[in-house]
Amino acid sequence: MNRKQLINKREWDEVESDSHRALSKEEMDALRKAKPRNFASLNGWWVVLGQVAITLLIAGACFVFSSLADKSVYTYSALVGGLIGFLPSALFLMRIEAAKKSIKSSPGGFLAAVVSGEFIKILATIVLFIGFALKQPDLKWIPLLVTYLATLKCYLLAWFWK
Repeated sequence: MNRKQLINKREWDEVESDSHRALSKEEMDALRKAKPRNFASLNGWWVVLGQVAITLLIAGACFVFSSLADKSVYTYSALVGGLIGFLPSALFLMRIEAAKKSIKSSPGGFLAAVVSGEFIKILATIVLFIGFALKQPDLKWIPLLVTYLATLKCYLLAWFWK
């Protein structure tokens, strides 16, 4: 190694003593007062409401811009895609809300609620996709998948709104 690389390696390896320091309660309270927006939590029901709004917006666009013969099929397919997107999210939130109201609330219990809620969400999504595919063979998959993916992007938008 030449001298410049050795100096850069030493600078890289040096760890600031302040970078991993735990804050005291007073320091944390001061930080919360200085930057309250960084510590604000987002209500999950607003995300579900956003998913419903996106679903209705895309279904309305499908209704307006599709041909007269396919108007109902495209609109229905978009509504189904949105339902597959926001119904499992609502089920997940109901599971989390039930865990918050539980008498035996502990960190382990809440983690179990999150894991079981996520399992319910995945299972509901799979069941809805398979159920609608088998029971409604005339669905148009492009508007269904576009609406489903748009509802999933509401999670990303929630982080930007925060």
